[in-house]
Parts: sequence; C-alpha cells; structure tokens
Amino acid sequence: MNIQETSVEIRDLDLHFDDIKVLQKLNLDIHEGEFIVLLGSSGCGKSTLLNCIAGLLEITDGQIFINGENVTWKQPSERGIGMVFQSYALYPQMTVEGNLSFGLKNARMPKAEISKRVARAAEVLQIEPLLKRKPAALSGGQRQRVAIGRALVRDVDVFLFDEPLSNLDAKLRTDLRVELKRLHQQLQNTMIYVTHDQVEAMTLADRIAIMKGGKIMQLGSPDEIYNRPQNRYVADFIGSPSMNFLEGQITGNGFELAGLTLPLDTYEFADGTKKSGTATIGIRPEHIITGELANKAPVTAIVKVDLVEPMGSDTLVYSDFNGTQLRLRMDGHAKVQVGDDLQIGLEPTKASFFDTQTEDRL
Repeated sequence: MNIQETSVEIRDLDLHFDDIKVLQKLNLDIHEGEFIVLLGSSGCGKSTLLNCIAGLLEITDGQIFINGENVTWKQPSERGIGMVFQSYALYPQMTVEGNLSFGLKNARMPKAEISKRVARAAEVLQIEPLLKRKPAALSGGQRQRVAIGRALVRDVDVFLFDEPLSNLDAKLRTDLRVELKRLHQQLQNTMIYVTHDQVEAMTLADRIAIMKGGKIMQLGSPDEIYNRPQNRYVADFIGSPSMNFLEGQITGNGFELAGLTLPLDTYEFADGTKKSGTATIGIRPEHIITGELANKAPVTAIVKVDLVEPMGSDTLVYSDFNGTQLRLRMDGHAKVQVGDDLQIGLEPTKASFFDTQTEDRL
C-alpha cells in the first residue's frame, strides 16, 4: 500500500461521562488508504472511539481531523464518512435497491447518478442478482453486504465498521472477512474497523490498535503486535491459546528459572540495553520446540502432559512445568498422550521478556 498522507487525526481526545473517564488523552494518526482495526475486550472504548470519529458522541476535549479538516463539532453527515453497524438496520419494506438508494434520494441526488452508484456498489459486493429482493428473502451474509453497500454508495473517503460480522455464524464470518479484505484492496479507501475478534484483526488490518481502559496499549502491524508486544497485556490478549508466562531472574549468565539458565546473547532488548533482576518470560505455544529439534535448543526440559486437544491441523498440549501450566502447539500428527513425559526446547529469540513490576517489554 502506498501511504500518501494522514486521513484521520485524533488529538488528545477525552470523553467523560460525569466522573467516568471513557477515553483519556488519546492520540492516533490513520493514514490515507489504511485499514486499521481497533481491537479490545468489551468496555475498552473501541466502539466509543469510533462513534466519536463518526460524530455520534460529543467529545469532552480534544480534536478530530478528517482529510485535514477539523470536524470536531461537525454533524455526522458533514464528515464525509460511511458507517456500517453491527445491526443491519435495513428497511424491511424496501427492496435491496431501495435500501441502497434511500439516502441518496433524500439528498436529492440526480436519478442517473443514483443508478450509477447503486449499480457500482452492487457489482463490487456481488449482490446484483439480489437488487429486487427484500431483506426478509436474504441470508445474514447478504444483508450485511447490503448494509456495507449502503455506506459504499455515498462515495466517501473514510469507512467506519462497528463489529459488522458479529451477528454471523463462523463460516459466514470467514467468507465475508475475505470479501472485506478484497473490497479494501479494490477501493483503497481508509477503513476503521472495530472488533473484539483477534482473528479478524490479524487478517484484515494494516495496523492494529489494541485498547484497554480507554487507552491505546500498542499500535502496530499484526506482525509487530504478535511477535514484539510492548507489554504483558498485549502479549496475553493476542494469540489463542494465549502466551505462556514464567517468572524468573535475569542475571549476568542469562534468564534463570527452575534451575535452568536461558542465554540472552541473541535476545533484542527494547532499548538495546541488557537488564537484570526479576523478570517474566513470555513464549507462545507454537514457539516451544518439541520432538527431535528440542535437542538443538539452547535449553531443554521435561514436562508432564496433562491434557491433549486435537485440532486437526495441529494439536494443543497442556503440560506441567515445575508446577506451572505450559501450553504447547504441536503438529496434528503428533503422537502424544496424557501422562507422557515430553522433552521441550526454549529459544530466546522467539521469546519476549517483561518487567515483572511495570509489565513493559524489556
């Protein structure tokens, strides 16, 4: 993607409801043509932030710019945005064509231009055969396409999506997620997408903003978020199953835990300076080496298998390591059973280390 300039700017945004602080001094730059995902658990402020950008909520302090224009106090209709909600909110008595054209007719747009925009949106979303149907005759996925099309006909630069796939079943979510990614590649519009689903975030986003308590905990590409989390919260939130955490000590020899010493010569510390003292190692289940390759790792150990979850393409193994549960992801053909002793290997370049007190990345 060729990023040319900033499309949406958020400056020191605050939102309070009486004494309740919902968003706090939030700053965010979203580039032109970027697909950015606001990700977090319920109540973290992601939908609230989207509604502030849309103009559906009046902010307490700060400023919002869209395409260089200060829209902080402008009405939603004056912000040049298209919004798709979790609810389809289609007019049941109207056909698909009527739903797509309704807003344009109210804006007194010429009939020829309305027909042109409706036809273009229907083609892009592959709903041309559905134009004469009413919402009751559509599947959930088709209804959501129509809802997206209603935003698309407005021909705006910025699209806002508020958990648009959460009402769909698993297969439809996967199918429509692929279509959304293709749509973005085709249109190259700025898209801001809210979800609590990390799979949606990782597969759709150019960058992800992980939120907690009205603040952005980390903003980065899916690869950065997954492989170099800035703090323990982000590390724990992303990944299924989540990252393993073990307490230990960083000494002059390396990271020491449970009688083992993991050398840190190849680990890249966040500020380039090696630390010392109490620390927490975080390592993802798929980064724990098993089988014959474990012997080549800098440190090896034996764990006891407690639980096995076959997943088809891979197998999740829950084990006991010195009294702490350790989750491993193994090949789906791996022969492992409850009660087995399993040799594992740890590699520092695949791990993350966090300050035990501040929980920031070391």
